[in-house]
Amino acid sequence: MQAFFTLLSKIQKEEVAPFYLLSGNEPFYIDAVVNAIENKLVDDTARDFDFSQFYGKEALASEIIETAKRYPMLSKYNVVIIKEAQFMNASEYDYLAAYAAQPMPQTVVVFCYKNKEFDKRKKLYKAVEKTGEILTVKPLYENQLMPWIQERAKNLKLEIVPEATALLASYIGANLSRLDSELKKLKIALNQGETVNLEHIEKYVGVSKAFNSFELQKAIGLGQFAKAFQIIQYLNRNPKEHPLVVTLATLHNYYQKLLLIKGVGNNPKQLGISPYFFKEYQTAASRFTMRQLTLGMEHILDADLKSKGILSGKQSAQEIMEELLLKLFSL
Repeated sequence: MQAFFTLLSKIQKEEVAPFYLLSGNEPFYIDAVVNAIENKLVDDTARDFDFSQFYGKEALASEIIETAKRYPMLSKYNVVIIKEAQFMNASEYDYLAAYAAQPMPQTVVVFCYKNKEFDKRKKLYKAVEKTGEILTVKPLYENQLMPWIQERAKNLKLEIVPEATALLASYIGANLSRLDSELKKLKIALNQGETVNLEHIEKYVGVSKAFNSFELQKAIGLGQFAKAFQIIQYLNRNPKEHPLVVTLATLHNYYQKLLLIKGVGNNPKQLGISPYFFKEYQTAASRFTMRQLTLGMEHILDADLKSKGILSGKQSAQEIMEELLLKLFSL
């Protein structure tokens, strides 16, 4: 997200705004901006005097504004953070809008509105649009996950092999806070100059390098029934780490990509597939006809409906996965 990196760059240069309105469905970016502002502008020796934090459920706009209008005592800026602003009474936003229209230049207010986008029609949004900075963040698409992990690892000065990147993306998904935490853990655990590989992911993150959704789709794509069956037995024994809904979503995305290779062509970037794994996808796609892939997707969707109790009687996750595997290999 270019807007996010541009905003961070400005903060690092101390080109700060008097009011930040941060909102959206990806809390990692919001937390990162807050941390950047705190690290840049708040000195530990002055924290008790020039730093204030409010929480939406208890916060009143009048108290926030009163705090924001104070002059800093020991620092260059008076920093005011409003966390969980989505829980504030909506009527309070108009009072904040009046302040945001004419903010104190020596104060930095950060309004953190998580899990949904702030309404652009609100007076507060329009006021901050003129006097401050607005950042609206969205979750990453699946094809953005691996590049994000690689870029974040690079920022942490951490080398990581593509297989390990793919395993993290498959196992954790688009939970950027969790991904960031796991990468930081690996950074601490590994020796300087050591490259993150599958063994490290298994040891420090806790996901098996041999038994996971990523390896399952690979085994199915390459026609390795015994290996695929062995993997689903492992996944079924560890449902908390490998929820059925996630496994099915991974398989559906896999079949969808194979179908796109058959129908669209061989541009990995366009298809959202890492160039490193593209040959493997091409090999798998060549084993199937368009009809087989379409039927495979239908079987996966049926399994998803069964897992939610919509189709047929009560079936365990193990029974659903074993039945699905037999259907996929019978095509």
